[in-house]
Amino acid sequence: MRIDRKKLLITMLDQDKNVLQLAEKSGVSRVTISNVKCGKSCSADTVKKIANALNAPVESLVEQ
Repeated sequence: MRIDRKKLLITMLDQDKNVLQLAEKSGVSRVTISNVKCGKSCSADTVKKIANALNAPVESLVEQ
């Protein structure tokens, strides 16, 4: 799965979260968050963890 980079960045900015804060809250490594932020794909489980940490629905982050 791929997370839409723009949607992720906007959501992170809206919540004033950086990569390290998102990694800590989601339980996903900082490197994985950075990779996703750069457009790399990730597992559905990772998408769910990131979405939960941002209090956002998975559908709002996934590329269409």
